Amino acid sequence: MLYLTPASGFVVKKYISDGHFGQIVSPKSGEKIVKGASWALDNGCFSNKWSESRWTKNIVRYSHEPNCLFAVVPDVVADAEGTDKLWYEWSEFVQECGYKAAYVLQNGCTHIPANADAVFTGGDTAWKLGPEASHWVLEARQRGLWTHMGRVNSLKRLRYALSEGYDSADGTFITYGPDKNVVTMSRWVQKVHQEAGMSFHTGISV
Repeated sequence: MLYLTPASGFVVKKYISDGHFGQIVSPKSGEKIVKGASWALDNGCFSNKWSESRWTKNIVRYSHEPNCLFAVVPDVVADAEGTDKLWYEWSEFVQECGYKAAYVLQNGCTHIPANADAVFTGGDTAWKLGPEASHWVLEARQRGLWTHMGRVNSLKRLRYALSEGYDSADGTFITYGPDKNVVTMSRWVQKVHQEAGMSFHTGISV
């Protein structure tokens, strides 16, 4: 499982460039992709500050960058119906720009769109850790889709994400003290892989 983090500072960028982490880019960050990094483009909807113009500008801006895992199609937090409406409005645009489009699983989810390339588990905390989210993640895996969990900021949550078979996860933990927390997160990631009897590697084909 690959952990994605914002590239917040020199030390974090070094960890990313060395393959310890992937990078997640938000629409308002304006950051550059770390050379050689596996990365994903978020949509900024969780902060309730989504801007159509800013988001579409960045979709175009980063479209020629290599090694993108997925781009997250706009969604509505904890609202599957609202998320579906945005999916049908924007998913083709994302794919036409050359990205793998990630559908966000939210409370009330009843399906994964047929044209989804990846799923990103959102929803409120109880839902994303519950049986419904597990069901849809399993279905996504059976369909060969990339699976990603958001808001993973602790060793406990890392263990859960790995136990559910996610391909990747992200969080903001490192940004709240980058030089110190990047070391802590690196240890956590290695620890959960060791506990699961898995060797940690980042040789991901995208």
